[in-house]
Amino acid sequence: MGTAIAFYFISACILGFAVLVISTKDTVHSVLFLVLDFLFVSALYVLLGAQFLAAIQILVYAGGIVVLYLFVVMLVNLKRAPEEVKDPNRRSTLGGIMVAAVLGELVVIAVYNAVNPLPVPYAVSTVGFVEPVALALYTDYLIPFEVASMLLLVAMVGAIILARREL
Repeated sequence: MGTAIAFYFISACILGFAVLVISTKDTVHSVLFLVLDFLFVSALYVLLGAQFLAAIQILVYAGGIVVLYLFVVMLVNLKRAPEEVKDPNRRSTLGGIMVAAVLGELVVIAVYNAVNPLPVPYAVSTVGFVEPVALALYTDYLIPFEVASMLLLVAMVGAIILARREL
């Protein structure tokens, strides 16, 4: 009973901070709400018995990724007026059709999973949990891992280039 109450409380905090992240006008406050959101996600991992994932959540996301976001927020000048851009080549109806197609796929997947539920997987032991994760990360998922690191590097270089002042 106590675990269920804690789960619902943490889930409500995660949803609340996620709404604050996207609804706050100040970007620095938005990043700080994102940190709180990541911390509550790590608390949820602890509640589910995945302490390693909770530690990685705090170190990587609440530490590294949010620092990167803060650098981007501080480097990009957000005080200037937005530019008026009217692109004549913009395809709004095509974008709407694509959004409808993706939402339709999600509905089909949800209905299919409701009709044909998957069997409940067996419980994963937390003893020695780091070794299988590391082995999978550096063998089977090495390419996606490296692609994600390259994307973060490109995002950081792009933010620096965008924020650079013309001499």
